[in-house]
Amino acid sequence: MENPAWMEQTVTSSRHETAYLEAGPEDGTAIILVHGWPELSISWRHQIPFLAELGYRVLAPDMRGYGGSSNYDTHEAYAQREVGADMLELVDALGIERAIWIGHDWGAPTVWNIARHHPERVIALANLCVPYNTLETGWPGILPYIDRDLYPEDEYPAGQWEYFRFYEENFVEATSAFDADPRAVCQLLFRRGNPDGAGQVSATAMTRKLGGWFGGGPAPQMPRDAQVISAADLERYAESLARNGFFGPGSYYMNHERNEAYANEKPDARLAMPVLFVHAAYDYTCETMTSTLAQPMRALCDELTEKTIPSGHWMAQERPQALNLVLSNWLDGLD
Repeated sequence: MENPAWMEQTVTSSRHETAYLEAGPEDGTAIILVHGWPELSISWRHQIPFLAELGYRVLAPDMRGYGGSSNYDTHEAYAQREVGADMLELVDALGIERAIWIGHDWGAPTVWNIARHHPERVIALANLCVPYNTLETGWPGILPYIDRDLYPEDEYPAGQWEYFRFYEENFVEATSAFDADPRAVCQLLFRRGNPDGAGQVSATAMTRKLGGWFGGGPAPQMPRDAQVISAADLERYAESLARNGFFGPGSYYMNHERNEAYANEKPDARLAMPVLFVHAAYDYTCETMTSTLAQPMRALCDELTEKTIPSGHWMAQERPQALNLVLSNWLDGLD
């Protein structure tokens, strides 16, 4: 996509091709922006030019299975070990020894893993919504922190993570519902957070009960939330997801045991570098306001800063100015 705020680039190795956006001075400190499901590098469209203007060299890759990056036809290809290797190959190809890493959604586990397994490549890191030592460690990292007052175990065995189980048990059905109409999926997902949802059961907890994300059918038609996504950006998401399909994006949810084994290769999980975690007050799946999901992170990060933004899950797109202010203040403190 032609945009004066960034350049489109590609790095190719013997094992993978990564498409990415780049902005800012080549001699600036590198910041790597790592997106999650079901997004693209343009999910950081409000942060890329902002951080570049601050003097950073900003890279926003399309993760494997997305956009212009390589796709694979096996679930194990989307395990965290492989995804992290893509990111290290990217910075290696560009001669970047150490970087500031920022992640969101499934991008957050990738950033946490890079910090855990390759701390020498990390100046500092920031993650949105997904705390440390949770999702990237497989089922043991999330099941103990479910709010059982809200999600009784006999009714919601996996709590708000019931949709993870639906992927594992019904992968074809789960992904075919998205593949049926990617544009409708994006219009439905990319919406502002609702403060009225606090204390209510998350929609993701209902996936198995309803027999699918949308009750077994395609995504309902919803109007676009113009405060979160423009018509042009919506089309970019929809085109990419229609072209690549949801097998790759969905496969990130199919590697909990592999990810657990990878995490256990580094039993000392302490992080010594500066860490910023940004809570989304209205994110009711990655719910960190009242549950204990963030407790492992607090115990394992030596230099942790926590901030909260009144937004839903898609913070970088819903509340970009607020997030940019949090990031710039934190980055200033690193000097």
